Amino acid sequence: MGTLAPDSGETPTTHRETGIDARKELDAGALFVLKSQGSWWHCGYHMTTAIVAPALLSLPFAFGLLGWPGGVICLTAAGLTTFYSYYLLSVVLEHHAQLGKRQLRFRDMAHDILGPGWGRYFVGPLQLGICYSAVVACTLLGGQSLKFIYLLSEPEGKMQLSHFVVIFGGLVLILAQMPSFHSLRHINLVSLLLCLAYCACTTAGAIYIGHSKKAPLKDYSITGVGINRVFGIFNAISIIATTYGNGIIPEIQATLAPPVTGKMFKGLLVCYSVVISTFFSVGISGYWAFGNRSQGSILQNFMLDGKPLVPKWFLLMTNVFTFLQVIAVVLTYMQPTNVVLERKFADPKMDQFSIRNVVPRVVFRSLSVIIATLLAAMLPFFGDIMALAGAFGCIPLDFILPMIFYNVTFKPPKRSIMFWETR
Repeated sequence: MGTLAPDSGETPTTHRETGIDARKELDAGALFVLKSQGSWWHCGYHMTTAIVAPALLSLPFAFGLLGWPGGVICLTAAGLTTFYSYYLLSVVLEHHAQLGKRQLRFRDMAHDILGPGWGRYFVGPLQLGICYSAVVACTLLGGQSLKFIYLLSEPEGKMQLSHFVVIFGGLVLILAQMPSFHSLRHINLVSLLLCLAYCACTTAGAIYIGHSKKAPLKDYSITGVGINRVFGIFNAISIIATTYGNGIIPEIQATLAPPVTGKMFKGLLVCYSVVISTFFSVGISGYWAFGNRSQGSILQNFMLDGKPLVPKWFLLMTNVFTFLQVIAVVLTYMQPTNVVLERKFADPKMDQFSIRNVVPRVVFRSLSVIIATLLAAMLPFFGDIMALAGAFGCIPLDFILPMIFYNVTFKPPKRSIMFWETR
């Protein structure tokens, strides 16, 4: 958190990079990583990359645990809830920005609205843990995608998953040196196009297989009985909640150039136009084609006894799109960690690209990527753990805290509709 300099009696000016009162001394994390220079289009790219990730390929599996009515209802309800929740969060952020107290991080919001303890001991560690876990899980996913591409080209190949995780980590290690969140805007635009591409390919492939002679027997009954069915339903809900999860809305809004009023809502519209077109097309087409036989990633259903059910080049292209987009997702979720590292080891009084700041940035960001890569290589089941842990982390950050922040900030009367909507 910044501290106020002694008042000189002059009218406060706005900081060139962030739009915050210039009398505040920003730490290096806010000053260097969360530069406020972007447009609402850039905001839309960042949000789309954070939400529309390859995890959505597990939606047909969630449908298999819920059935047609339950799957469509849960997917729709989660979409409406998260859109409304993110909108409320943006309204609170805009309100504080208009008061000259712009908040750049989730922990800053909790600190200012709920008290210092909430930011330091709950929201800050929770967000950092979830985002870094997402980096580890996506590093593992990137390695798996790369191995799948390799096996399509070399069916008798001997390379292990850990080798591909290390290769993926090496690629991320280079791109992780991008200096700020704003500098990812072009990468995240490409990411948006890639997610549209692989979702279109996945949908087309599922429809093709569903109409082919090799189409599996379609069974839409809900699997499991008794307690197993109950656990399956909760598992499906956690998958859907995690898929919609974000956890970095304040950091994304921090990239907006001032004034910020109304820009986040436009970015949300960009993001959710992509969300609707991808989540529903993949979830519905995948479940239609494979029913309750849908696997954790629907692309696994495109192979039968080691042979592709779609043209080999088509499956290869789909996995290349997926692999490339995972890189952007990793870079996006690294930003909260980068903020903490810059805040701790960089000097805000010196230029961002001075030797004093470049050397620790390269060293500690590289260490962050290396640790994530080692965890992904050592824990090939980490994705399964993340599905559960992610749900517990995403629900407070994305479903609960925005409502609390809104109520505490605006204090709507108990007789108003807004009070009961945000309870």
